[in-house]
Amino acid sequence: MVMPNGLSLPEEPLLNQAAKAMRDAQQWGMIYDSHYRLMWASDATIRDIGDQNRISDLLGRHALNFYPEPQLQDHYRLNTDAYQKLGEMILADTPGGVEELRELTNPSIRHIIDEMIPSHTDFECYEIGSTHLYGTPVKIQCMFMRIRDDAGHVVGAAEIVKPAGDAYTLAEMTAILNPRAMVQMHAAARASRRPAAILCADLEGSAQLSRRLSTETYFRLTRRLVFSADHCVVQTGGLVGRHAGDGVTAFFLAENLGSDAAAARACLESARALRAAAVDVAVRSDVEPGDLVLRFGLHWGSTLYVGAITTEGRFEVTAMGDEVNEAARIEACATGGLTLASKDLIERLTPDDALELGLNPSRMKYTPLAGLASATEKARRDAPSLAVCAI
Repeated sequence: MVMPNGLSLPEEPLLNQAAKAMRDAQQWGMIYDSHYRLMWASDATIRDIGDQNRISDLLGRHALNFYPEPQLQDHYRLNTDAYQKLGEMILADTPGGVEELRELTNPSIRHIIDEMIPSHTDFECYEIGSTHLYGTPVKIQCMFMRIRDDAGHVVGAAEIVKPAGDAYTLAEMTAILNPRAMVQMHAAARASRRPAAILCADLEGSAQLSRRLSTETYFRLTRRLVFSADHCVVQTGGLVGRHAGDGVTAFFLAENLGSDAAAARACLESARALRAAAVDVAVRSDVEPGDLVLRFGLHWGSTLYVGAITTEGRFEVTAMGDEVNEAARIEACATGGLTLASKDLIERLTPDDALELGLNPSRMKYTPLAGLASATEKARRDAPSLAVCAI
């Protein structure tokens, strides 16, 4: 049987069962045979290593010589303690003892073989230091376990991997996240040029509202508004950008939505959904809906530079380019709760999309940003000729 990721399940029945369970639980892990050679890897492992072709090249390699590339020799040197624990477990099942294991082991850690004491435990855990996609050192916790048949013979082993940290904390951090959105964020992590629709939104009169409400009430309102905004963006296929107070930024990548037209439509749908959600946020926060006025600036970015900013304290997608600044200028001019969209965005809609949205692009009249009565000084300075219309 061939797995969805293209790797065949192990033929040995118990290893086959273990691989299926690991696959169905969407675990990050690997399956080894009785000689501790790699037989199978989960989708998460393939994504971590880089691609399926590379994992295919590693199939059949010994667990203590998994990374053969010279540039990864530091990996073994920095994780000697982990490989000693794993090695002592494997040594107990190596017929030729120390001499045979030395030949199977990566040269970078052969010096620790003589110090190993065979371990007959069926379960071992260890921590490995690694380098994250963005160059940040991270810790990975591994659990390695023997798989035995009914007669007690070792038929192989399973390795289950997770980021360092207790499971409850990791669940608290990730349980609410939308898996599809996280996949899209990960895909956009490496910065590159990506055409996208841009949504900028802000709460009008927020300073006055914050003075009228208690700090606790205003915080709850802002939290609900941000939660609703992110939900609307994610549900329409967008990527949540940086939040600044009660401001919202989002990007709808053409590569994620399938086309420029689909990205433009998703941006417009997200703005409408958020405007409707704001009414519910107001009611739940015990304020009048008229007190929660959002203004929107929607624009198209043909040459956006999109990528992730990742630190020890946050992970967020952001974009840079003139069009991002222009979208902010459009939003600042949308006073009175308007939604202003640029001509560049509207004219990317297909006739069917426009019809579904209740728009007729051929009849729309555009105004240069500087020609709006609500035009700000920055708009007149930075994007005076940008054509927009209220929708």
